[in-house]
Amino acid sequence: MAKTFQGRRIKNLFNPNAEEPFALSRSKLDDFFRCERCFYMDRRLGVEKPSMPGFTLNIAVDALLKKEFDIHRAKGEAHPLMKTYGIDAVPYRDERLEEWRSNFKGIRAFHEPTNLLISGAIDDVWVDPRGKLMIVDYKATSTMAEVTLEGEYKEGYKRQMEIYQWLFRQNGFTVSDTGYFVYANGKKDRAAFDARLEFDVQIIPYKGSDVWVEDAVVRAKDVLMSDKLPEASPTCEHCAYRGAARAVEK
Repeated sequence: MAKTFQGRRIKNLFNPNAEEPFALSRSKLDDFFRCERCFYMDRRLGVEKPSMPGFTLNIAVDALLKKEFDIHRAKGEAHPLMKTYGIDAVPYRDERLEEWRSNFKGIRAFHEPTNLLISGAIDDVWVDPRGKLMIVDYKATSTMAEVTLEGEYKEGYKRQMEIYQWLFRQNGFTVSDTGYFVYANGKKDRAAFDARLEFDVQIIPYKGSDVWVEDAVVRAKDVLMSDKLPEASPTCEHCAYRGAARAVEK
């Protein structure tokens, strides 16, 4: 369930005069990309957007996919799906994998020019025979339409992948531009539920480019350093709602 809204937060706020690095997660950097005003109100002023209920079925699929790929990781072999899609790689073995997957740790990179500590929690990493890493993200949906990476909200998926690629490169890894989305699509065409939800699983490749990430980190720091509230994004639903609410409350 969604957490109870507590109003203005007083912890984990950016302080322009602080000397210690300020932690900024991948999701918060994406918030900056979506709306600088909402990002500023959250990280600088402590007014975050209302939370949404967790997607518990998606979380369950995510956990089961991790377990499934981990079986093949332990054996040093490719998952059958990887063979089906002609991907010459195996799940990457590293003692830090669970840390990289943790929402409270993730893979981290200290960006010295801004004194920001950027982090992100991945789903998986594969490695090809040359030692090049491939970032992998698990997704779950249920649609009768063809599953693609097209659509406005899926642009966020692509940015997510590119930030992960950037983070691994900042940690000294050689990373392929091509990452993969493992998509589980819940079937709706069964005659009955029968306490079972079945999925079609496919792998969708995505060639990312992380060239924008460095600039986004720098601009995010500039926004945080300012004492001026940024303009709202014209596409931000939260800012549009606040504006409409203020108008009728007068």
